[in-house]
Amino acid sequence: MDKYQVLKQYFGYGTFREGQELLVDSILMGRDVLGIMPTGAGKSLCFQIPALMLDGITLVVSPLISLMKDQVGALNQAGIHAAFLNSSLTANQYYKALGFAKQGRYPIIYVAPERLVTEEFLDFALHSNIVMVAVDEAHCVSQWGQDFRPSYLKIVEFIKRLPKRPIVSAFTATATKEVRDDIIDILELQSPMVITTGFDRTNLYFGVMTVKDRYSAIKNYLETHKSDSGIVYCLTRKQVEEICENLIKDGFSATRYHAGLSDEERRKNQDDFIYDRVPLMISTSAFGMGIDKSNVRFVLHYGMPKNIESYYQEAGRAGRDGEPAECILYYSSKDVITNQLFIDNNQDNAELDPVTRAIVKERDRERLKKMTFYCFTNECLRDYILKYFGEYGSNYCGNCSNCLTQFEQVDVTEIARALIGCVGSSRQRYGTTVIIDTVHGANTVKIKNYRMNENPYYAVLSKVPTYRIRQVLNQLQIEEYLFITSDDYAVVKLTMKSKEIIEENKQIMMKLAKEADRPAKESQSRSKKNKAGILGNQQFTDKEESLFESLRALRIEIAREEKVPPYIVFSDKTLAHMCVVKPKTKGEMLKVSGVGEFKFEKYGQRFLRCIEKFESN
Repeated sequence: MDKYQVLKQYFGYGTFREGQELLVDSILMGRDVLGIMPTGAGKSLCFQIPALMLDGITLVVSPLISLMKDQVGALNQAGIHAAFLNSSLTANQYYKALGFAKQGRYPIIYVAPERLVTEEFLDFALHSNIVMVAVDEAHCVSQWGQDFRPSYLKIVEFIKRLPKRPIVSAFTATATKEVRDDIIDILELQSPMVITTGFDRTNLYFGVMTVKDRYSAIKNYLETHKSDSGIVYCLTRKQVEEICENLIKDGFSATRYHAGLSDEERRKNQDDFIYDRVPLMISTSAFGMGIDKSNVRFVLHYGMPKNIESYYQEAGRAGRDGEPAECILYYSSKDVITNQLFIDNNQDNAELDPVTRAIVKERDRERLKKMTFYCFTNECLRDYILKYFGEYGSNYCGNCSNCLTQFEQVDVTEIARALIGCVGSSRQRYGTTVIIDTVHGANTVKIKNYRMNENPYYAVLSKVPTYRIRQVLNQLQIEEYLFITSDDYAVVKLTMKSKEIIEENKQIMMKLAKEADRPAKESQSRSKKNKAGILGNQQFTDKEESLFESLRALRIEIAREEKVPPYIVFSDKTLAHMCVVKPKTKGEMLKVSGVGEFKFEKYGQRFLRCIEKFESN
């Protein structure tokens, strides 16, 4: 079979997505590759298709058990023999799988990096035809990445011990230029074909909200998305426990996931979410890597992650099927303090020497600052993220909270002068709260103890709302007129640019939301919304919506019989396409995106009967 036949027969797609074909062709020609593609762009197909066409075994190095289990399950459902080798297997299961691998039963084997240099695995690898090593989540190899895993450094050692060097392919969704260069150097990729398809996920809506009661805001959101599946990320285990407990008390079906739970409970809760038994997952960042659940319609953050890479990776778990999904971050200034504590007490890289560890910590603080600016900016949120990864757009996407908010240019020079003057006159000794309270004229014990009520700028902005003063202070920080230290006690400092406002009378203009008539974002919940380009600008009719629910019910029935997650049977996108095409024959069904020969033979007739029955009513 050629690549197009493999693509259709096993995976059900008629055409390649952007970047996929070039990566597949490069691998088939024996060339190393590095693919940087956003979540949901189909990275796995780029190594799975060549693996089925090359004469030998492809090893896929993957960091998490859940990722391996998910992808191997999907491959087996598509009629491809695949296996994984990791610590989730009993000794008997491991040796049995290894035995089958030695017999050449599996063209694709997923393996944890720690296993590569074990005696048993090396014995297998040294006596087998390893034609390719595919490194998934390749950013884990870089200590400058957001998720460095020292075990990934074993990959190069393993490759060097093989009798013949295999093709090496590497893939990741999030990589700055520095991390990309690190991947190439550390994995020793030889003249690789490097493809970056872009980081933009146009189907995702991005929003930032600063609210007094974050729980109530999330609860209100969930009330309007009861039929949808989603994730709520929290910064701490305590938050996970509290929010999950409160949501259950308020009548929501939710489960939880964090490192403090037993392995058994984590596995059960994860399966409940993946198998659509429970629609809501409340979790720390410990959950999600490698989870291919395609029908996650929203990702909410109860708190700000520590960097843009982590945020984009977590938010990117929404809308993997290409349909509209929402990513909303509920921000509080306390999140900065929490994340600074995480950075200062991070023990993940304890094996690094003190100098390197200090450099990593400083870079983590700088990344936290840029994540904080994301929550402050009034510019396009999507554009902010894309610029971080080195892409530049139009600064208007039309699908984020800032682009959908009415702004106006406001002269904030007097507020800026007061803030910078207060910082200077207090000898740059205090944090943001003290500075804001001083210029606003707060009569607190702290202000009196610090004698800031005697500061020449005390109460000069008494008529300006404190939220507006904080907005301007944040903007001055973004534009580098002020600097806030990242020490144990964050202090506001002047910069080289500060004198432009005080001494040179520079005017400061700022985009601020109009007080009246802020348009709310229309919910992009699944019901009757655009189906990811399948319908163009159309919407589902009531009848099509009803058919979609019937197909979902059949999918759940089959998934329970097969003991697999529903999305592995068919994705929401495939079901939506069935509602549009309304196939009556095998030939028409095979034209539906995501329906291949193997899956049609397993399930096709049941879906055709469901559609026929629905159409006849």
